[in-house]
Amino acid sequence: MIEATGRRAGARSAVVVGGGLAGTTAALRLADAGLRTTLVETRPRLGGLAFSFRRDSAAGPLTVDNGQHVHLRCCTAYLWLLERLGASALAPLQRRLDIPVLDVGRERARAGRIGRAALPVPLHLVPGLAAYPHLSLAEKASVGRAALALRRLDPADPALDGVDFATWLHRHGQSERAIDALWDLVGVATLNAHAQHASMGLAAKVFKTGLLTSPGAADVGWARVPLGEIHDGLARSALEESGVRTLLRAKARTLGTGPDGGRRVVVEHGGGAEEFDADVVVLAVPQREAHALLPEQALAEPDALLDIGTAPILNVHVVYDRKVLRRPFFTALGSPVQWVFDRTASSGLTGDGQYLAVSQSAAGAEIDAPVAELRAKYLPELERLLPAARGAGVRDFFVTRERTATFDPAPGVGRLRPGPRTRAAGVYLAGAWTDTGWPATMESAVRSGAAAAREALRGIGRAGEANPVPGTEGRAVA
Repeated sequence: MIEATGRRAGARSAVVVGGGLAGTTAALRLADAGLRTTLVETRPRLGGLAFSFRRDSAAGPLTVDNGQHVHLRCCTAYLWLLERLGASALAPLQRRLDIPVLDVGRERARAGRIGRAALPVPLHLVPGLAAYPHLSLAEKASVGRAALALRRLDPADPALDGVDFATWLHRHGQSERAIDALWDLVGVATLNAHAQHASMGLAAKVFKTGLLTSPGAADVGWARVPLGEIHDGLARSALEESGVRTLLRAKARTLGTGPDGGRRVVVEHGGGAEEFDADVVVLAVPQREAHALLPEQALAEPDALLDIGTAPILNVHVVYDRKVLRRPFFTALGSPVQWVFDRTASSGLTGDGQYLAVSQSAAGAEIDAPVAELRAKYLPELERLLPAARGAGVRDFFVTRERTATFDPAPGVGRLRPGPRTRAAGVYLAGAWTDTGWPATMESAVRSGAAAAREALRGIGRAGEANPVPGTEGRAVA
């Protein structure tokens, strides 16, 4: 049986499909603007790919994040969302950029740091680069020259989208060692691709915004509580306080035209189906799902959405019977291990043990590897990196896999990414894969949701509506 939910006379309404960061942002913005808003999510929770789950471990019950997520001070839209959810204190930023880098690829392990000084751009990077032990003097000089060349680029230049990052780096004198020890060290984690497989336009966005706009732009932040506490629990509370009706375990099946020219969405939930007649529909779902729901001719090239590839991220989780790491996180050179985070406190682990999460981006070669194979590979590597882990007991070892964690940032992807507006009246797109100018990050997701809400409000004659989300005031891209 289908229950009809009509539009009240004089009241504007919206349906947002997808409860990840993009959908949550769009729903909050539309509700804050006075629209009767319904949020539809297929999962039993909000947060999209930023979620947590419970695990009954031999070390005791754990709250586990599906993957390690970080943000930077330049992620102004995501910082706005944290503030809007009342979560800023739960995901604080470093006072100043400090990334420990351990090189075990040489005869003797050597520790270094990527950091910044309290100086104007670009001088803020000079002391840290000068002290960085993993590059030669010549390589440091070449990095400085490449950074100055990168500073002159416009990341939105379409010509950059067709070039891979590695080609540009080689043209600007970067050795393979410099790429491994610096550019890829940051780029793989932010782009989810190695330099040779990443669009130069997206790489320029990452490095220019993070390192060459303001001194503190690259200061790192991460959640000190489970992600689900923020992007599910606090998000639900904020949505409810704003008057948003949230439907979980619900599926939008069809999207058509209502009898009065609005949009009709059929949603299956609770064993039945409900029709929504709405002025605004925001599709904040992955590109293939958006393609399936979009009305005909909503985009000039709808099948371009199917050409946007995906890239995986693997996370290896290890619980030791003792403390083996005395810093919050580090990254590694000369090892298959990329980034390691201490998640002991946020997981709820008690006693003397320690819980480490190893985050592996661009993990296509290992995403389907058996757990036993990954255990045999990564436990010895962690012992090589962390002497205190040698002889420590392993109380738990498990793996989480996100096979479609991000869109593939390959050269040419920029021309495939649509903006928030479509040719179908009242229908808008959101998601980190849309044309935000950013790679597939939490920042991109929030920006996309804010941009979709902005364009939706313009579409119903509310162009003058205040937009509090930093960085999302730009013009629409159809």
